[in-house]
Order: sequence, then structure tokens, then C-alpha cells
Amino acid sequence: MAFGPYFLLATLEGLVTAAVLALMALGLSLVFGVMRVVNVAHGEFYMLGAVLAWWFASLFGGHPAIGFLVALVLSPLVVAAIAFVAERLVLSRLKYEPEATIVATIGLLYIIQQLALTFYGPEARPVEAPFHYRMQLPWFGYSAYKLAVIGFSIIMMLATWFVLTRTKIGLVMRATQFDRETAQAFGIPVGRVYAGVFALGAGLAAVAAVLIVPIQQAHYLMGHDPLLLSFIVVIIGGLGSLRGTVLAAVL
Repeated sequence: MAFGPYFLLATLEGLVTAAVLALMALGLSLVFGVMRVVNVAHGEFYMLGAVLAWWFASLFGGHPAIGFLVALVLSPLVVAAIAFVAERLVLSRLKYEPEATIVATIGLLYIIQQLALTFYGPEARPVEAPFHYRMQLPWFGYSAYKLAVIGFSIIMMLATWFVLTRTKIGLVMRATQFDRETAQAFGIPVGRVYAGVFALGAGLAAVAAVLIVPIQQAHYLMGHDPLLLSFIVVIIGGLGSLRGTVLAAVL
């Protein structure tokens, strides 16, 4: 029996998983790198993005691409807004103390999870992919949507890298990361920067969830395994290292 088809299929499926995991771990690494906060609730922001994707997609009839594109835009924005409010109401009041923020994000994890269970329910629900075209590869046809997930994840990671390294916003983030007190002395609103970074990290997790939910169904407990894998990826790649996080996810 030929080895080639199995190797190609395993490689493609691994790349899909790695692309989504890298996007989620990128958000987790970004939050730790800038804020020095271990966000235990990161997996629930991922889950919330998937649940909201199902809800937004269900509001639109007709072609499934319409509902999916609406979900891809609105779900990360809503999740980022929730994370922004949570950071202002909880983490900022704790002065970003490591032990206190870990306990606080654990509490946030259970709050989001139970709210999802109450209003969404325990059922696993699918979101239809925006298209069902299959690309013909050597030996077999493969889902064009899964290839699009890989491509879109790469675009999102490159966009994040560009913002962090080539824009004024990224310069402010890096200044806050390297020396919080000096950044404050130069008039940088560190609190708002932290809130924006926390929202951005949650938004990236939500984007990953929207991309994966046509492949895996949305469920209120779906954030556990991706959170664990994201922590592993971030630790292997180096806490706060975006390049290392991406490489570790691929490996």
C-alpha cells in the first residue's frame, strides 16, 4: 500500500490544526508578553467566539458564506469588547499582580462557561462552511475550505507581526512591555494599552474559533483542550515570543 497518500493527508490535516492553534496561541503569547498576565480564560474566549459564530450565522439565511463572513467579522469584535471590559473591571483593579490575575481569570473562565451553558445550552452545533469546493491533489481531493483556513491564519499572523513591528501602535506596545514605569513617564496610557492588548489576544482566539467551527462543532466545553495546547505551544516557543509561538505550533 502506497505511503504517499497517507503522508500528504496527515500533513494537510496537521497544517490546519497548527494554523488554528498558532493563531490562538499567538493571542495568549501576546497577552503574556506585554502584560505579564497568564490568561487562564483564553480558552473560553475561543469557545465564546465559536458560540457567537453559530449565533450570527444562524441569523442569516441564503448562502452560508453570508452568515459565515458576518460571524468572522462580528464574533471577534464582540469577544474583544467583552475582554476589554473584563480587563478594565477586573485585571486593572488587581494591579496585574501575577497570582491575583491567575485566580481572577480562572473565575472569568467559569463565568463565561456557565453563561454559555445557560444561554447556548449543552448541545454541539455546527456552522456550515462558506463553500464546499474540493481541490484535486495527487491521490485525492481535499477541502478547499481547510486550505483557506491555513491561508487566512497565515495572513492574520503576518498582520499581527506587521502591527507589532512596523506601526506606532506596536511601538507603544513594545515600550510598555519593556519598561512600564518609563512608558508611563513618557505619557503612554499603560492601562489602555493593556486593555487593548487583552482585547486583541481574545479577538485572535475568537478568529481561530470562527475558522475551526465549520470543521468542529461549537460546544460550551470546547475551550479546554485548545487552552492546554496553547500553553504548551507558548512554553515551547518561549513566553512572549511571537515567532517562537508560531514555530512551536507548526512543530
